[in-house]
Parts: sequence; C-alpha cells; structure tokens
Amino acid sequence: MASLKHEGRDSLSGIEKAAVESTEHYTQNEQSTIGNLNVRAMAPEERVRIEKSLLRKLDARCSYFVLIYILNYLDRNNIGAARLKGLQEDLKLSNTQYATCLSILYVGYILMQVPSNMFINRIPRPSLYISAVMLIWGLISTLTGMVKGFGGMVAIRFLLGFVEAAFLPGALLILSKWYTRRELTKRNAILFCGNLISNAFSSLVGAGVLSNMDGVLGHRAWRWLFYIEGAATMFVALCAAFVLPDLPTNSRGFTEEELLVAQLRMTEDVGEADSDSADMGIFDGLIMVVKDWKVYLMMLTFTAYTTGLSFNAFFPTLTGTLGLKYVPTLLLSAPPWVFACIVSLINAWHSDRKQEKFGHIVGPICMGLVGFIISMATLNKAARYVALFLQAGSYAGFIVFYSWISSSFPRPPAKRAVALAMINAFSQLGNVAGSYVWNLKENGYRKSYGIVTAMFGVTIVGCWIIRMVLVNQNKKLALGEESAWEVPDDVADKTARVEGLKSEGADLKPQAGFRYLV
Repeated sequence: MASLKHEGRDSLSGIEKAAVESTEHYTQNEQSTIGNLNVRAMAPEERVRIEKSLLRKLDARCSYFVLIYILNYLDRNNIGAARLKGLQEDLKLSNTQYATCLSILYVGYILMQVPSNMFINRIPRPSLYISAVMLIWGLISTLTGMVKGFGGMVAIRFLLGFVEAAFLPGALLILSKWYTRRELTKRNAILFCGNLISNAFSSLVGAGVLSNMDGVLGHRAWRWLFYIEGAATMFVALCAAFVLPDLPTNSRGFTEEELLVAQLRMTEDVGEADSDSADMGIFDGLIMVVKDWKVYLMMLTFTAYTTGLSFNAFFPTLTGTLGLKYVPTLLLSAPPWVFACIVSLINAWHSDRKQEKFGHIVGPICMGLVGFIISMATLNKAARYVALFLQAGSYAGFIVFYSWISSSFPRPPAKRAVALAMINAFSQLGNVAGSYVWNLKENGYRKSYGIVTAMFGVTIVGCWIIRMVLVNQNKKLALGEESAWEVPDDVADKTARVEGLKSEGADLKPQAGFRYLV
C-alpha cells in the first residue's frame, strides 16, 4: 500500500490535492452530514463559539473521571485501613502473607493495561467499556468483605488489579482523543487531582467507617468498609455509561457542528486525522511501540520517578514520625496533598501555556528533593512537616510526564494507546520496589529518603536524555531529513476531507510543521 511521509504541515499541498480527489468518494452519509452542517459558510466567530461550547460540555463530562479515579484509588488501597481494624488478625495472615496480598494486585494491574488499551482504542463506545469494568471492580471490592482466608484474599486482590488496570490508561487515551497538545496537560492534572484528593482523605473516610460500623448486623467494621466503598463504586459505574464521552466522531450529547469541530481541532493539532488505517491489524500498534526505543527510555525514567514517589503510600506513616497521636496524624496528612493539588494545577496550566515539558517535570522534582534533604537532615517536627509539603508537591511533574508521553507518540492512535499503557504498566514496578524501600525505619527513614533521592536524580537525567532525543528529532524534521510517522492513504484521505471543511477566509491554517514538545 502506498503511503505518504508525514513531513509536518509542509505536506498539506499534497493533502489538499487528495481532498479534491477524495470528494468523489464520499459516502452518501458523509455527503448528507456535511451538507446539513454547511461548514464552509461558518465564520471564524462561529467556529470560536462552537469550540467554546464543545469544551464546556467536554470539561463537564470528563470531570466525572475525577470521581472515578478517587474510587479507583480507594478500592485499591482500603485494605491498609482495614488492617488497622482487624483484617490481618481475622484472616490469620502473617506479615509476609499480608505483603503478598498487597503486591499481587500489581501483577494483575501490569498484565492487563496493554491489552485493555489495545481493545479500548478499537471500540466505538469506550464509555460503556469504562462503565462495565468499573462495575466489575466495584463488585470485586464488595466481595473482599466476604473473604475468609489468605487464598481468597490473594485471588480477590489479583482480580481487582486485573480489572482496575483498564481505567487510568483508558482515561488518558480518551482525553488524548479530544484535547489538543495545548490543552491536555491541564486536563490530565484535573484527572490526577482525584488521586491526590484520595491521598488526602482516604484515611479519614476509612476512619469514619471503621469507628462506627463494628458489629453492625454481625459484621466487623473492616468488612463494612469494603461493602460501602464497593457499593458506591457500582453506583458511580452505572452513571458513567451516560456521562462519559465516547469519540469525537460519535459521542452523544454534542451537536453535529461540535463533533466536526472536535475532529478538525485534532487534525489541526499535528496535521493528521486522529484515526487508524483500516488496514491496521490488532497488534500493529504494539509492534510500532516495541520498535520505538523512545518508549524504553520513557519506561525506565518513569519507573525511577514512580519509585521516588513511593512515599505517597506511606504518607500517614511518615507523618507519624512527628510523634503525634493517631487522629492528629491522619488530620495532618491531608494538607500536603491539598497543596499538591494546587501546585499541580498551576504547573500544568503553565506547561500548556508555554508548550514546554522538561522544566515543568524537573522543577517539581527539585522541590521534592529539597523536602527529602530536609527530612534526612533534621528530626525537627516543624521542618519535617514542611518537608512533607515539598515532597507531595513533586507529584506535579508526574502529571506533566503523562502528557509528554501522549505528545511524543501522537499518531497513529493505536501506537499512542499501547505506549501510554506500556509505560504506565512498567512504571508500577516502582510501586513494588517502593514497598521495600520504606522498610528502613532507622533515624526517621533516613536511608529510605536517600534511596528516593537517588531515584529522583535518575529521573532528572532520564528526562534530560529524552529532551535531547526529541530536540534532535525536531531538527531533522525541520531539515526534512526524516518524517515523524508514515501516513496511510486512507488516513490521508480522511485528513484531507476534514481539513477541506474549514471555513473560507477563516484563520484556521495549520502550523508550519509538526514538532515534538520538549
């Protein structure tokens, strides 16, 4: 099959020629839709109005991902709160068996992410898929409250990780199908605020249930924790099918003009329609990712970053080094994550505005390094509490890294879907390693802080190498020495049709050429 080389927007003359030829091949349905929209008569002011309406609706509906992420985190980590109220004793688990119950979740989580994203990229209604998997993991979480021993808990935790794996990479993929590179980081930050909010208040939610439900209807309080949070997840899952958007080509709740503008926006962003070729096989996206060595560089860098951030799972414990009682410790664990939310939103907004990634990743990491050094250098309570704020703030760069992945593998969507899932899945090894890092309790976890400091150093070096690689590729793109990716004929035709629908006289011309964001 003949193909066009993507040489940025400079190749549009060929695409525009293809647009003239492809008009003869429009299907009757396409002709009808385009005729009804009368897009060629759309004034620039009308385009702006429609785009604002589109983004307003889209932001409202995608905000539901935040609620889902909160429940995703709670269902995954409520076992820690349950342990405080007798789960380990009731199930007669040794410390090693309990640790196995924790780590087995990541086995399922890692195994399922890539297959799930390959599947979600090929279906027309991803909202139904997200809703279905959420309903299943809510049921699994509820059934955790009925477990009687070690074997049952291991099986439940593995299945929970296996099913929950679909959510995060799937949500990131859906967002990348609607938002341009100039908008994506801020939306990712809003999504990840769900995780940060969960870090802040999950212990308080658990404490509320565990302190008031013990013995109700003959069940221990820790079992009620799973019943209640699992039921809440299932309710939210049912609503998700009606709230979440699908694709810019078929999503319900948008006008035809809004859907067309949504497709046009994504085409303008990188010079190609966000569509896979009809000839692309199921595993072609995976093969493309395996052949791209940038993926491996990002995998290693992101894993080091995840290891450095592993303190988040032990945050109440680290707050406990201040020497306060149980309830004050839980209360003091929340403010640093509220601070992290604010820093993340500001950092993401500025990253989108400047279209820059490296500095907005390394900056928060340096903030975290200062916090680590303070924690290693002193046992003063005030200083260590300030250090916890700085450590939580380092999460802001983590969010920008996700959008860096999306912008570094923009087309085809099948490759982007696998890259997001593979890098995120591999990075979970950092969480597994982190569970051992924080077993070194001497001198206020000084050795543990030393390890995560080193991991942040590795992350900075890795990000610098990634930046240099992308800068070099941008230079080659500018000189026309290489193309960013190959454009199949049918995708080029679709790109031409979408580009050909822009209003006459409107200032909607594409950029001079595609460049990677650095």
